[in-house]
Amino acid sequence: MFKKITKLYRVAFVAAFLFITAGCPFQQPDYLEIISPTELNEVMQKEDVFLVDVHTPQQRHIKGTDFFIPYNEIEKHIDKFPKDKNTVIYLYCEGGPMGNAAARTLYKLGYVNLNNLRGGANAWRKSGFDFE
Repeated sequence: MFKKITKLYRVAFVAAFLFITAGCPFQQPDYLEIISPTELNEVMQKEDVFLVDVHTPQQRHIKGTDFFIPYNEIEKHIDKFPKDKNTVIYLYCEGGPMGNAAARTLYKLGYVNLNNLRGGANAWRKSGFDFE
């Protein structure tokens, strides 16, 4: 009896995992590029980028951050974003999901070149890059 219950739990767990990952709202949408800390650092070494920290509460910022705008207040601060909606925008939060949410809002507002830092500030820190 115990083996049947254990097997049933195992099957239920696998089914739940497949269901969640297939429809996960945090999967990369087609309008958003997910970049690694190394990729972002390389871009920042070559050019001036528009970098926005969207994490709440406010955290230590990656060196070179242009603005701190909470992910859920993007529309309130849209005047801080470039007028040209083709401008490349780099977003980050602590771990990634708030950056995805901010990108979704910006996309709805017409911005098309959106990037989110994979793993957020945590990954940036683990990669040994600078903070302000």
